[in-house]
Amino acid sequence: MPAVHLEVEKKYSADDAFELPPLTDLVLRADGGAAAVDGGSPVAEGEQVRHQLEATYFDTADLRLAAAGLTLRRRTGGDDAGWHLKVPAGGSARSEVRLPLGRAWRTVPESLRRMLRVHSRGALLRPVAEISTDRTVRRLVDATGQALVEIADDRVTARRLPTDGRADGAAAQTSWREIEVELTGGAVELMDAVDARLRERGLSVASSSSKLAHVLGGGSGGKDKGKDKDKGKDDAEGKAKGKGAGRPSMTAKAEAGAVVLAHVREQVEQIRAQDLPVRLDAPDSIHKMRVATRRLRSALTTFKPLFDPAVARPLRGELKWLAGELGAARDAEVMRDRVAASMDDDEGTDAAASGQAVEELDRVYRAAHDRVLTELDGERYHRLVDGLDALVTNPPFRPRATDRAGRVLPRLVGRSYAVVRGLVAEAEAQPAGPEREELLHDARKAAKAARYAGESVSRVFGADASAFAQAMEAVQEALGEHQDSVLTRERLRTLGLSATSVEAAFLYGRLHALEEARAGQFQDRFDAAWEAAGRKSLHRWTR
Repeated sequence: MPAVHLEVEKKYSADDAFELPPLTDLVLRADGGAAAVDGGSPVAEGEQVRHQLEATYFDTADLRLAAAGLTLRRRTGGDDAGWHLKVPAGGSARSEVRLPLGRAWRTVPESLRRMLRVHSRGALLRPVAEISTDRTVRRLVDATGQALVEIADDRVTARRLPTDGRADGAAAQTSWREIEVELTGGAVELMDAVDARLRERGLSVASSSSKLAHVLGGGSGGKDKGKDKDKGKDDAEGKAKGKGAGRPSMTAKAEAGAVVLAHVREQVEQIRAQDLPVRLDAPDSIHKMRVATRRLRSALTTFKPLFDPAVARPLRGELKWLAGELGAARDAEVMRDRVAASMDDDEGTDAAASGQAVEELDRVYRAAHDRVLTELDGERYHRLVDGLDALVTNPPFRPRATDRAGRVLPRLVGRSYAVVRGLVAEAEAQPAGPEREELLHDARKAAKAARYAGESVSRVFGADASAFAQAMEAVQEALGEHQDSVLTRERLRTLGLSATSVEAAFLYGRLHALEEARAGQFQDRFDAAWEAAGRKSLHRWTR
């Protein structure tokens, strides 16, 4: 597994006349104290360092990585020379995957090619830009010498390289200056303070999120040498931001297939977007990919009269497989966090036994996550991704998909609720026991499918569809809590029987009793949610 570094940074455009003030001036409060430094600890500016950085950036010929917000480079110079893959991690944060330089300088390492396959779709990764940076680094440090924030003053010279193999196709050089602020050990509030002070001194956030985006899009803020500014219209970064950013406006008069396809496309994009975060074990990434997989499979099931079964049926099967692989890791993650929370809330828990329990559950999660990574590198997964690409680029619609959405879709959504109602009725007719639990588990999955169905058409049917989806979500969550409790009790019983110490066995038994005590609360919550979901006003639009 390559080294992964989380970076939180902001970039600002600057001209040659801008003078960066002493770093302590950027964090001082009006009373002279340092902003956002724990305990008011003294801060100082460390020794200034200068680097000459040379980077070659790689992408496909049609810039597929840039369109996904990814940056891949090989860089020499500085403290972190090597191969770097930057992955969006929310807000101004990015996960940076790092590998050593190695001998090859024009060929991307196999491990990185494998990680990027879903985005490159197997296309050759080739040099697309060369960027030289004269960097002056200044660091704000605390009393112990730990760097809290790093500010780099970059003088950049870059050129875009041809991707068609023509030796004479390189663009003219462009140059600019930018100030980069990276949080290295301080609190987020410290970066906010620096940001406010730099803005007060006239700096503005750079128009491009990276140097590569600046080169590819002809970003402003520097001295462009012969660069055609109109090329900004083709900025790959802009394409990435626009892709799926807004939901298309549709009405009940639109074709039913078009409405469903818009929802399907969003889920396919989400599966692709979560591929790298899952590989990097980013928080909530497995959950997000699993949800997108389930939503997509649910859409192909709920709206199957619109799709050619010869295409849709195999995809549903493969999506079920992927959701299952993700589900094993997600369930292990939920189990670990649920048990840990129970122990935190229980003052009678033995600390040593608690640590042992969490470690055991974490090992189960790690093993499940490793299995997911193996599957993501496998041909079965990549065949599925190729199939999903074909689904959205050439949708296998049947004639009914051309009918009006208002005529077709509400009834199909209504059928999803009927499935839930039938399962709940069957479960309530059963005595307590495994058969009843299995039916309630099926009812939870059906309620989730009904919720997804309502959400998928809310762009057309508005408040009616949203209210229906919210009611189904309440049912799903109530049954989900019940199911989580059942699974947790089963797991705790197994752990208790195999415990290696009396203290651990006692802990598992105590947690099992706590879960049993919560069972009655789950039933009350479900009864209330199910009664609310049966209101006639929620279902009029589906008839």
